Amino acid sequence: EYISSYYFNKLEFTRFSSSVGKYVGFTELGVKNAANWNKDPSKLSVMRAQKETYCQHNIQVWYNNMLTKS
Repeated sequence: EYISSYYFNKLEFTRFSSSVGKYVGFTELGVKNAANWNKDPSKLSVMRAQKETYCQHNIQVWYNNMLTKS
């Protein structure tokens, strides 16, 4: 799962989760930002692609590193 969280003053206000597939707001500002960002299909498609381009691309490297540390 790919998660991108946005914080201000140590408080999470917006999050993108690949399992949900869109932005979710947790504060008044976060809800407004999430609504605006969810209206932009290009922004959503880029974030949805991050799971494949970032996570799945590096999973074997991370897995091998964890096995050698234990």
